[in-house]
Amino acid sequence: MALKSLLQFAICAVSARIVFAHQVPLGNTNEQPETWLSKYGPQIDQPFSGPLSFSHLTYSRCLEDESAQFDIAVLGMPFDTGTSYRPGARFGPYAIRSGSRRQREARGYSLAWNNNPYEQGSKILDCGDVPVIPFDNVLAMDQMQVAYSTLLDRPIASSQSVWAKGAQLAKDGREHPRIVSLGGDHTIVLPILRALNKVYGPVSVIHFDAHLDTWNGYPGTVSEQSRITHGTFFYVANEEGLVSNSSIHAGIRCKLVGLGDIENDESVGFHFITSDDIDDHGVPAIIKRIRERVGDTPVYLSLDIDVIDPGLAPATGTPEAGGWTSREVKRIIRGLAGLNFVGADVVEVAPVYDHAEITGTAAADLVHDFLSMFMSQSPPTPHALPGSWPRDEL
Repeated sequence: MALKSLLQFAICAVSARIVFAHQVPLGNTNEQPETWLSKYGPQIDQPFSGPLSFSHLTYSRCLEDESAQFDIAVLGMPFDTGTSYRPGARFGPYAIRSGSRRQREARGYSLAWNNNPYEQGSKILDCGDVPVIPFDNVLAMDQMQVAYSTLLDRPIASSQSVWAKGAQLAKDGREHPRIVSLGGDHTIVLPILRALNKVYGPVSVIHFDAHLDTWNGYPGTVSEQSRITHGTFFYVANEEGLVSNSSIHAGIRCKLVGLGDIENDESVGFHFITSDDIDDHGVPAIIKRIRERVGDTPVYLSLDIDVIDPGLAPATGTPEAGGWTSREVKRIIRGLAGLNFVGADVVEVAPVYDHAEITGTAAADLVHDFLSMFMSQSPPTPHALPGSWPRDEL
């Protein structure tokens, strides 16, 4: 019986060897394996994949690559050591870029703007971040100013003018690139204004914010550098002659010491629109007031994300209840198209306080609006709808 079992086992083993010896792998082994490119095409970045740049734009370290040319640059300024309450805005550039991942050049057309800013003939480049040192504010301020000036002095990439009044506004009579800065706390605007002043002289500022940012100092200020914070930089800018007496705040709702703060604010060169004014007067009146205030002067737009209500944009250092909605802010920005914008920023995004990236997403969408705003000669025409539609701002 044992001999019979051994014979059966031997026969099975030989049979298995014969079967396996005649198995043929799938496909023709003589053919070269098909490559990804030949089978699927380019290695595209999905909204959730790829290197992190704003809206999947070409990313360049423009500060060291002096051959990099552009008409508009996106530049991160990860500085937050000028904050008075909650820090964390040094991660703002990362959060805004992350919030832009669903945006891209090939899908940039907006019904609200009636354009795609990436198809208007201007070269837009993500120039990375300024490597701001977090240990020395004097050094950091100089780094940001030098970085901004470096990019501002580059020749534009386009062979033809992409900004009708650019050369007329500049002191040297030539067209300069424009920069959208990603903050960073609001202190970054002081080195930006210093850099802009060399090219354009004093500029009017349209300042979207819950706070005035024109105070002359905080308690405990004992040195010249300690005077410069995210709530005092406009006061210092006025002392240095960087801002015109035709600037305006929009969305103000912070608590004040008293009316003396308003008198000081006016002396710095600002008028203001409160957040409640949108209910009393409506969006069109706010747009008209801003446009009348700045006129034909060179204009810098600075947007603190806390102008939006913290229920919609919680990730910021100094939240104030009762802010505007992101839709209202976007409508106002569209109404400002055609002004002489020399630059813009979004600041005070501190993603550690965010929920589901809603603040970073809102900030990224506002940057897209800035790009469309730069490309537009006038506000877009509202869409005509059939029938009779009642007007209600709310």
